[in-house]
Amino acid sequence: MANALLIFKPDAAYRLAARAGIWGWLASERDWKVESLAWFQPPPSLINDHYDFLQGRPFFPWLVDFMTALPVLVGRVTASEDALKRMRHDLGETRIAQSRPGSLRERYGIFGGLNCLHLSDAAGTGEAEVARWAKFVQLDRVEVELEDRTQQPDHTYHLRSLATQVAGGIHVEAASQMIRELVAEECELERSELESLWRVTLGALS
Repeated sequence: MANALLIFKPDAAYRLAARAGIWGWLASERDWKVESLAWFQPPPSLINDHYDFLQGRPFFPWLVDFMTALPVLVGRVTASEDALKRMRHDLGETRIAQSRPGSLRERYGIFGGLNCLHLSDAAGTGEAEVARWAKFVQLDRVEVELEDRTQQPDHTYHLRSLATQVAGGIHVEAASQMIRELVAEECELERSELESLWRVTLGALS
């Protein structure tokens, strides 16, 4: 069985309908097992190391801010190599516009890097990522209980349309304000946390 690192990125950790939908898939444990899950706010140094292959890209400063602005849900999954490939297939392609219809990212992703979930892409990668993150967070027990249902609304498709407008420079002010309002409806956050989530969400579109 291979280890794989799992991270609910902020756009999935706090948008409760997205989180519930993704957790419903994970908790089915069809060909895998969730070995750990915990809230953890990564330091920038860890994110720099985790995404070292992206350093130098124009969006990298935003990516570090996105992954460190708020605590995220971090876990470890064990699966056979074939099962890990099936999980990656279920998750969908990294870029939302290219994600396979019916995949989790097509269902809950918003735009670009707002793609819900990190999941190690191969057994070797998973071992390295788990070893790196285990120096910072417990990866041997489930510390968080999540629900697979919520009364919060799911505005994914509306958010995706608005995000496309903002990224394209169309109705930027109005679309950005609407994104703030819809994200607030999806979450249960204190104002300061909500402002951080708004900042990193809109930052992905600039």
